[in-house]
Amino acid sequence: MSRIEIKQEEALSIKVTHLIEAGANCRVDLYFSLPNEMGINPKSFDEQEYFHSGILGRRSYYSEGLHIPLVQSRFVSLNKRTIEEFRLYLNLFAYQFAIAVENDAGELRHLNEAEVFYPAVVELARQIESTLKKFRRNEPADEKWKSYFENADNYLSWFCEQQLLQLMSARPRSSGFTELRDEIFQVCRAEAQYRLDRKYNSHGTVQDANRISNKMLLLRRLIQRGVVLKEEQRTLGTWLKKATTGFATGLVMLVVSALILKAQGVLSGLTIAMVLTLAVIYAFREVFKDDIRNAMWRRIQRGRPRWSRNLSDTTSGQSVARQVVWLDFMRPQDLPKAVDEILQRRHRQNRIDAEILHYGVSTKVSKEEFLTGYNMLQEQISFSLVPFARYLERGRVKVYQERDSKVSYESAERRYQVNVVVALREGRKPTRYARYKITMNRSAIVEITRSQVPEGVLAIEAGQIASPMENFSPVAQAAQDTKQSG
Repeated sequence: MSRIEIKQEEALSIKVTHLIEAGANCRVDLYFSLPNEMGINPKSFDEQEYFHSGILGRRSYYSEGLHIPLVQSRFVSLNKRTIEEFRLYLNLFAYQFAIAVENDAGELRHLNEAEVFYPAVVELARQIESTLKKFRRNEPADEKWKSYFENADNYLSWFCEQQLLQLMSARPRSSGFTELRDEIFQVCRAEAQYRLDRKYNSHGTVQDANRISNKMLLLRRLIQRGVVLKEEQRTLGTWLKKATTGFATGLVMLVVSALILKAQGVLSGLTIAMVLTLAVIYAFREVFKDDIRNAMWRRIQRGRPRWSRNLSDTTSGQSVARQVVWLDFMRPQDLPKAVDEILQRRHRQNRIDAEILHYGVSTKVSKEEFLTGYNMLQEQISFSLVPFARYLERGRVKVYQERDSKVSYESAERRYQVNVVVALREGRKPTRYARYKITMNRSAIVEITRSQVPEGVLAIEAGQIASPMENFSPVAQAAQDTKQSG
């Protein structure tokens, strides 16, 4: 069964993570309800530009749990594997491990309480240290295989150290937790010394931030080989748009020709009046030609997919999945009944007029060409909310209070709420829904909460997608430890 969840990624972006099984045929639709006061509408917002600049996607093979390939019995016997198979499964482990660390570290950055933050980061550091030790015990002896291992080992060591240091650079300020901080920094020092002892990077590369950063970027691209799927994307309806343009131009010219013939019948000969009349006719043609074409094109493409995408294996070149993508503004009357019912389920005072921006993706995954040993794809789609925040009002307001004949005030920021309805349909099964509320201001997302859907509407299960780090969640673990100690 496909699973999907929405989380905050950066200050003004959200990430939609979707797991799709091999052979599945599913469709995901996201309906963004944008209040009119945000100033976002079809006239001020270009969907095509936003698709190419504000929506980033990544599709890759996925397996639940860490499942270290070189530790499992089917990968320990290396002499039974080809070098390409070894590299493929090695890359799959390294890629998933890096994504797991990145996701868990991203969650920890939102913790503001030192009592929760430091134990959580320590647990993450211990998990990283333990996993890297298991990984390094299975280093191959063959030199041809060893170079691939060293590339992955070098990158993972540096990346994990950077994630921990980044967490500590923005840590909540507190005079306590000295032992926990020392333990975290000790893991970072150990990884730096490990790379130095293995002579993974030259002294000049280590000392130059540009060189080490670019080298690690190259290593990350190398471990993505065979794991992240290659995308071939094309725009749909190109010829239909050309036909629409031709038809609109012909329609306008038909009217223009009729007006010219009428003018010739009224005004005989080439006179100043005739010249001025023709100038006015051609001026109206230029003014209304684009408006008519755009109106016709919006009408024709309404509800039609805008792009198609072919996902193929970078190693074999075989097609693994095909996708069709929608992105457009929807009229309220065109909304599915269940989505409209979910959006209308709000307090009366919170019901305001809104524009609906719809993003949809239909995926059909092949079963025959799927990577052997794995039966799931992970799709991660990042939506930037920066274009939405661009139109928001700036500044703060003051809220006054009276206590004991004294007046005081607190500053309050202007916040907006974007409702997102997720619809998930798998094959011929009934569509399931989920609703999220994104509270944001001009500079950041304040909160993302999930709301209940109305009775009678099938809901998407609220369970989270398991982290590749053996279902480990440092945030939940730290919160549980804090609760028990309290």
